[in-house]
Amino acid sequence: MREIVITRHGAPEVMEERERPTPDPGPGEVRIRVRAAGVNFADLLARLGLYPDAPPPPVVVGYEVSGYVDAIGPGPTRHEVGRHVLALTRFGGYADYVCVPADFVWGVPPNLSHNEAAAIPVNYLTAVVALYRMANLKANETVLVHGAGGGVGIAALQLSRLRRSTVIGTASAFKHNALRSLGIDHVIDYRSADVEAEVARITGGRGVDVVLDPLGGDHLAKSYRMLAPLGRLVIYGSQDLVVGLERNDERVEAFLQKRPFFDPMDLMNSNKGVFGLNLGHLWKERRYLASAMEALLTDFAGGRLKPVIAKTFPLARAADAHAFLQDRANIGKVVLTIS
Repeated sequence: MREIVITRHGAPEVMEERERPTPDPGPGEVRIRVRAAGVNFADLLARLGLYPDAPPPPVVVGYEVSGYVDAIGPGPTRHEVGRHVLALTRFGGYADYVCVPADFVWGVPPNLSHNEAAAIPVNYLTAVVALYRMANLKANETVLVHGAGGGVGIAALQLSRLRRSTVIGTASAFKHNALRSLGIDHVIDYRSADVEAEVARITGGRGVDVVLDPLGGDHLAKSYRMLAPLGRLVIYGSQDLVVGLERNDERVEAFLQKRPFFDPMDLMNSNKGVFGLNLGHLWKERRYLASAMEALLTDFAGGRLKPVIAKTFPLARAADAHAFLQDRANIGKVVLTIS
């Protein structure tokens, strides 16, 4: 079988296609013949050596796939060979085949394609945990979504609209029309506008009820300041670490030095909350993730949610997919296709 291997830390060119024997599923696992694999910012960070959870090179990344159950390991399972499924993979997704614990595999509604199914697990689970569990988003509340044009950003926009919330998003100017077509209420060009001033104007000086921040660094202090009383900040990324295709150690050092530390007394006096979210560290919370995914798939089957695909690349062009995402050129999800 083919797989895309990060041979060493560096620019996208460090990725290469290799052949290895097709693995056999172990007890409680199913093997999936992959047809599409999602590309996430965590994959880029792993390639650059900036993702602590990633094994050292050589490593195959990829946290989500869709395809068909190809084989079933020993033990009882609710799956059957030939079933169209999506899965959380926790590495190994950039390949023709991947073995996954059966608990992290779900059937795909018939109205979704392989590419759409591969765009669901990481982005929509991240967004639903952030908004519905941690932030406990309610109707008529206001959400600020940084990076609203990305995969998680669009998932958060759709989920917020299901809760009848007002959504403010930050995004590059070329993404604004697409976001308006998806129903965003307000969109701010973070490159040319003062985001804090714009949020104050939009909210009449009150601030927002929820902020989703995948940027990290000194952006977190700004996000915290934009919260209204009883507001909740959910931090789920460190995208501001990466500018350009190579690792920049000076930027990494500056990023680490500028991180805010939240004072418990200030949290109490401001009546604000700060949450951290790493979906990969919820691997043992299988019951909750399964319940959340089943609810999401019900909404996808009913047409209330729909993945937005920015661009697809064949598996052999995984390096190009990384460069495209790293350039922030996407509106929606980047997906690798596997024939």
